[in-house]
Amino acid sequence: MNMKKIAILLFTLSVFSFSSCYYDKAELIYTQNVACDTTNIKYSTVVVPILNSNCNGCHGGNAAMGAGIILDNYASTKVYIDNKRLINSILQNGTASNMPKGGSKLDACTIRKINAWINQGALNN
Repeated sequence: MNMKKIAILLFTLSVFSFSSCYYDKAELIYTQNVACDTTNIKYSTVVVPILNSNCNGCHGGNAAMGAGIILDNYASTKVYIDNKRLINSILQNGTASNMPKGGSKLDACTIRKINAWINQGALNN
């Protein structure tokens, strides 16, 4: 074999070897396609568990550490819904303190659920 044929053969083999082994996890790569049900979002069954697991460690109870912002009951939470501080904090859009403080931004589906509840009137249901 001449050098040109060897070079072509090596090139072809290297292309096949790099392109033939491909593996991914769809749920990690294609997260935008994951279903996020934002219908029938209720304060008691959807929003409260989100607040309890992400916010009320600092913003709940009598000894709230989060600058006096209380999010463990509807009346107090509604104040921060109405002045848009809650949604702006979790969106981390620069118009309010980024929350959760020192933690990762809430996932897109969780944010969409809270936003859907707000857009549906932020009812105490």
